[in-house]
Amino acid sequence: MKKPYQIESQRAVKRLEEMAADGNPAVQMVLPLAEMVGWLRQGVGALIRQAGLQLMELLMEEEVRELVGERSRQQPDRTTNRWGKERGYCVVMGQKVPVERPRVRTTDDREVRLGSYEMFHRGEPLTETVWEKLMLGLSTRKYGQAVREFSEAYGLEKSAISEHFIEASRVKLQEMMERRLDKLKLCALLIDATPFAGQQMVVALGISQDGRKTILGIRQGATENATVVGELLGDLVRRGLDFSEPRLYVLDGGKALHATVKKYAGESAPIQRCQVHIADRDPRLPEGWKVPSRASPCEPGSLGSGMAG
Repeated sequence: MKKPYQIESQRAVKRLEEMAADGNPAVQMVLPLAEMVGWLRQGVGALIRQAGLQLMELLMEEEVRELVGERSRQQPDRTTNRWGKERGYCVVMGQKVPVERPRVRTTDDREVRLGSYEMFHRGEPLTETVWEKLMLGLSTRKYGQAVREFSEAYGLEKSAISEHFIEASRVKLQEMMERRLDKLKLCALLIDATPFAGQQMVVALGISQDGRKTILGIRQGATENATVVGELLGDLVRRGLDFSEPRLYVLDGGKALHATVKKYAGESAPIQRCQVHIADRDPRLPEGWKVPSRASPCEPGSLGSGMAG
């Protein structure tokens, strides 16, 4: 359920869009040549950034003019008034940059949100930018040093970046756990659990016919038991995965996994014991022995004999 301020923000943006569509008013920007040359000495990027900030201010002032009217002009039917300015910020290139936000209030003393400022102020681009950069290996501690493009930018501290990353990760996980699986053509399905913070994370990984790997779903449980695995596979069915299609299932030696896959895919489903798990548990193999990366089930000495019907 959306909060009141979110509803008001959406209304402000919609009002701005209607205002722009009604007559398509022009916004003109005049920049002193001396200032432009000064910015260019720092590079074209500096010119674009500074000109962009001034354009934002002009857009907000134009919206105020449309709401309130021209300055120093009598309007008997006026319903809104200018109310000075206050410090705000906009999100530019993954950074919070301070701007002066003009205020508007109604004649009955209610604040009027500006659609232009709401669009500049939105946090989604910042959250998405943070997620992308951290996934590429940039640490939260060094984020500010790496991305700072405005000397006055703020909100790049380690704690703030961590909050944005957590929020972006939550959205990404929800999207992954809710996406439809009807159109996926999988030739193999790998299911395994990995320990995390004292719990078992059971993961289903699909391999398509062109070799592409896709995480299909995740379930958390105290152990790798039939209930957790059943919930995971049941969720895949609800999202459109067809277990009647023939495919190879790669599992470890857990009986819960084996029994649940048979329940959903049928008794004839081909199940391959993971060679790495076999190697870890086979006392006949020397300590530290690793599974050959390209071992074939037909090669002498390979562990292809783990196939179960």
